[in-house]
Amino acid sequence: MGEAPRVGYRVLGTIKGVKGSCSAGHQKGDQIELSGHNTGGLCGFLYHQAFPYIIMLQFGGGFPAEWGNQDVVELDCMDKSNQVTIELKRIRD
Repeated sequence: MGEAPRVGYRVLGTIKGVKGSCSAGHQKGDQIELSGHNTGGLCGFLYHQAFPYIIMLQFGGGFPAEWGNQDVVELDCMDKSNQVTIELKRIRD
């Protein structure tokens, strides 16, 4: 089975911080390309949390303009003791 063709925009995830110890091994500065078909090796728990935002960015959705940058969102892992923060960014190329 070949790679699925890219549809929509690219979405780049950047790990912005890790509070505690990430059991999946994510570290500050890691960059991961993500999509609805590609978890990029992201932890399943964090991918589940990020999935709706990945799809929104991939297919051109956005937040209200007064919320700031329409191409970037920052999320936290659900593990509050070992919290990973990820920035998702739509790449317009």
